[in-house]
Amino acid sequence: KQAVQTMRPSVNLLVDIQAKLRAGKGAGYARWASKFNLKQMAQTLNYLNDHGLLDYKVLAEKTVAATARRNELSEKIKAAEKRMAEIAVLRTHIVNYAKTRDTYAAYRKAGYSPKFRSEHEADILLHQAAKQAFDQLNVKKLPKMKALQAEYAALLAEKKEAYAELRKARDEARELLTVKANVDRVLQDTGRGIAQEKEHSQR
Repeated sequence: KQAVQTMRPSVNLLVDIQAKLRAGKGAGYARWASKFNLKQMAQTLNYLNDHGLLDYKVLAEKTVAATARRNELSEKIKAAEKRMAEIAVLRTHIVNYAKTRDTYAAYRKAGYSPKFRSEHEADILLHQAAKQAFDQLNVKKLPKMKALQAEYAALLAEKKEAYAELRKARDEARELLTVKANVDRVLQDTGRGIAQEKEHSQR
């Protein structure tokens, strides 16, 4: 059964034939679209059978859950990437801060002398940029480089794992959304057909 499922083509959205005809498509297109829709409805039914989703309420719940899972994984990856970018910036500034600490201490000792500043401007600017970055990142106490490297490695592993899950979650959500849209379309068309029949019978 697993092999059959992987070989089976994915479900596509049904074509709104009436809308396409109104947009200027001809009879040839309508014939092709009718065959296409029949094929897609067969795929939709196969999917519903294979996944035990013949109850509309269960299909709707599963679609909501799959979409929420996809969004949750996407947010998790974004949060990991944001923190990894922060760590990369932080590491650079910690190195620059350590390298220029003595120069900046001497600059302070010299009473912030313009002459001293012009002679050591590159180091002083690096030091000030590092301090500014620490304030922006709300760093009160400088973390150890080893701890930052360990956090970065853990985030990278978490991100890779989440990416693998996200690929599956995206596919599942896309397929469920397509299947549900097809089912909704058929139910809507059926409802419209019943309403029209009632209208004719009342005339």
